[in-house]
Amino acid sequence: MKTLQRLASLTALLALFTFGAMAQTASLEGEVKGEDGKPLKDALIKLERKDIKGSYKVKTNKKGQWFHAGLPLGTYDVMLEVDGKVMDTMKGVRTRLGDPLPVNFDLSKMAAQRQAIEKAAATGQVTEELSREMSKEQKEALEKAAKERSAALAKNKELNDAFNTGMENLKTKNFPASIEAFDKAAAMDPKQVVIWANKAEAHVAFAGTKTGDEQAAELAKGMEAYNKALELKPDDAGMHNNFALALAKAKKYPEAQAELDKAAQLDPPNAGRYYYNLGAILTNVNQLEPASIAFKKAIGADPNYADAHYQYGLYLFSKATITPDGKTMPVAGTTEAFQKYLDLKPDGQFAEAAKGMLAAVGAQVTTEYKNPNAPAAKKGTTKTKK
Repeated sequence: MKTLQRLASLTALLALFTFGAMAQTASLEGEVKGEDGKPLKDALIKLERKDIKGSYKVKTNKKGQWFHAGLPLGTYDVMLEVDGKVMDTMKGVRTRLGDPLPVNFDLSKMAAQRQAIEKAAATGQVTEELSREMSKEQKEALEKAAKERSAALAKNKELNDAFNTGMENLKTKNFPASIEAFDKAAAMDPKQVVIWANKAEAHVAFAGTKTGDEQAAELAKGMEAYNKALELKPDDAGMHNNFALALAKAKKYPEAQAELDKAAQLDPPNAGRYYYNLGAILTNVNQLEPASIAFKKAIGADPNYADAHYQYGLYLFSKATITPDGKTMPVAGTTEAFQKYLDLKPDGQFAEAAKGMLAAVGAQVTTEYKNPNAPAAKKGTTKTKK
């Protein structure tokens, strides 16, 4: 009898201990909605216990629901993570005995609030509803953002006004005023490539109105501006081309050649134009052999570059010899170069000159087209092309 009483007492005691152990655990549950308001599947819920170290994880099901049982009683931070990014956190959640404590996340409300805050920052107006929903930290962040945006707008207007003033004066060839405006714009935002590029153009154009030391000084400022622009955008082939033309005006021919080579490498479809410019620069300083190589490169890059054929033809014509009876004996390729120009540009600015060259070497022009209004071939400087 005593044995049965002891067994009954032990069973009751074990039941008491078991109930006490079960009573020390709790559960959390919740629902997660995405920014579109629909249930969000496979969102990660992280439970970080704050009073005693402990971490737990669970994912939402296809209905956006999650549940975690067997949690020790305590205080938790509940975090919602989507694609590895924490989207929201509920801090200081205290578990309880009994029914699961709900912790829900609604990203659509967060998105709407974020849009409302962005609109408030843009307009400077905060609705009463938004003000009630915002925390102290959010309000402070909003005020800071509004002030920063206001300052940025004022700066952008001033910057745009300065740049536009520079461009207008550049168009009207008021170079000093243009340079002054670009200097002001560059001081406000030195990271704008377009400011430095146009400032460089203004200096180079202004140098064209000067002579001697004044011209050299303006060209130097223009080249400095081109260097700043290319530091910001080193892969701009057109800018390397324009920089080369400025260098050529400053008689820095090796540097100009290097810039045009860079332009051709960066922009193969327009390499013909860049090599043509190189040939023109070298021709203008009487470097005919290097110029001929450049014109050949231009033709190689673009076989339909008519002007390159003409310029190469002029070089070949310079190699012609005169026979004892006064006939002009051209070197190989001369006739073909001028004829190719006429095939490509029968009414081009060098058409009449090309026909004259062919006549001089006794070649027959294969086209009958003649434009009586065609301008005479220009002598002297060979123009580069931007």
